[in-house]
Amino acid sequence: MKKVAPLLLSGLVVGAGVTKAADGVPKLSPEEMKKAAQLYFDRCAGCHGMLRGGATGPPLKPEIMRQRGTDYIKWIVYNGTPGGMPDWGKQGVLSKEEIDLIAKFLLHEPPPPPEMSLKDMLKTWHVYVPPEKRPKKPQHGRNWKNFMGVILRDVGKVAIIDGDTKELVSIVDTGFAVHIFRSSGTGRYFLTIGRDGKATLIDLWMKKPDKVAEVKVCYDARSIDTSKYRGKKGNFMDKLAIVGCYWPPSFVILDGQTLKPLKIVSTSSYTYDTEEFVREARVASIVASHYDPAWVVSVKETGHVWIVDYSKLPDVKVNMIEAERFLHDGGWDLSKRYFLVAANMRNKVVAVDVKKKKLVAKVETGVKPHPGRGANINHPKYGPIWCTGHIGSNNVACIGTDPKKHPKYAWKVVANIELPGPGGGTLFIKTHPKSKHIWVDRPLNPDNKLKQEVYVIDKKTLKVVKTINVIEDLKKAGYEMPKGARIVHPEFDMYGKEVWISVWGKKDQPTVIAVYDDITMKLKKVITGDWVRTPTGIFNVYTTTRDIY
Repeated sequence: MKKVAPLLLSGLVVGAGVTKAADGVPKLSPEEMKKAAQLYFDRCAGCHGMLRGGATGPPLKPEIMRQRGTDYIKWIVYNGTPGGMPDWGKQGVLSKEEIDLIAKFLLHEPPPPPEMSLKDMLKTWHVYVPPEKRPKKPQHGRNWKNFMGVILRDVGKVAIIDGDTKELVSIVDTGFAVHIFRSSGTGRYFLTIGRDGKATLIDLWMKKPDKVAEVKVCYDARSIDTSKYRGKKGNFMDKLAIVGCYWPPSFVILDGQTLKPLKIVSTSSYTYDTEEFVREARVASIVASHYDPAWVVSVKETGHVWIVDYSKLPDVKVNMIEAERFLHDGGWDLSKRYFLVAANMRNKVVAVDVKKKKLVAKVETGVKPHPGRGANINHPKYGPIWCTGHIGSNNVACIGTDPKKHPKYAWKVVANIELPGPGGGTLFIKTHPKSKHIWVDRPLNPDNKLKQEVYVIDKKTLKVVKTINVIEDLKKAGYEMPKGARIVHPEFDMYGKEVWISVWGKKDQPTVIAVYDDITMKLKKVITGDWVRTPTGIFNVYTTTRDIY
């Protein structure tokens, strides 16, 4: 069997497989393998894995795909599923030719991805403005704490918008398909991480905010955070950063001021339940502990939550907590003592006591919980509760999180709020301490109408009080959105008065960012421009810095 040379995939060098296919498997040329591998990386690897072992999505091993056949695969990729699989064909994101190519590609063995060394990382490391040359105070008169960072996903950029004036402040070149913003402990810096593993450090005090450092520490990534601890064990505010990698499966500790990579720790390990070795044990979510100089790291496939003590670098101490498979998004409860993370393929939310470093509960909530970071409420009856939406079911589940003062409700679903219409599709759920509402999106629902809607839930009654079709509101205001546009990621401003929402379309068609008044739930402002292309995640500096959600 003749092997072909390795190929370049978004900076990821992979073997293109073989030119001679197994019996009954369509032959692909090296060029077709390269294109198919790129398509798979862009649209499929995040949920199904580089090695196709599955996690948020089911496994796509060649033996399974060969049994199902290309017609079945093409139908699924084109139409999506009610369980959260996007309808890539209906959206127009993938052409029929590209879908056919992916279907054939999935019948082949996955190309072997490479490793990445510290030496490889350092080749990509750039400091554009050294720390000593950065401003000592803000160089503009804007309220930078109310800046909104907006991901322009498919064009490899992020926008910084003044939340007070709604003016575009800056557009920054980042990595491919940025997944999240995180604020540094002081809030001065925005950090981003792209699907391509490139991290950027953006200084918000510059006259025109821009990146001051960047580095590529893996080929596929989702999570980033900084050191936020300041207390008896030292002051680590803004001194370190961490990137969680999908491939190679690892986390990388960086200098917080320059992003120089300092240490790599592999997360390949054994599953907590069956003790089977998993090479592709990826880092899903990370939060910075407020109790210790530590990060809380979710290792998706093995079902472990790692509490990583960074206080004595280069030595790293890890408390490995058995939790549940397959871990994904998560965030803090109101007290910031408990970390709640979705084990979405097991339909559960896991709660970890970060102070005592132990598992406290596994709570079944619905089909494929996907909280983002969740929504925290101090409820008059249940006390502090934390809520999540679901990719696979049309409910929002709220869990009691106060075992001391409200033990009757602790680690139980105290409210199960049904959203209108069938199926799930929720990705993010948000609130603010000064708001009376929770806002919920539904961009992955296959129904065109439902993916255009957001739902407003009353925090006291825990019932949906309004369904808003954002696309219809925009149309009434004179803004015609492209066919297939969907609504994603509501985010509050620092005051808890406005909710910003992205209209997510294709990169060749600009859309808008819709700003709603939280009290009236009416469209207040529409942010437009040719630059508004594939907006997805929106992150406010003040709320992100303080873990308010």
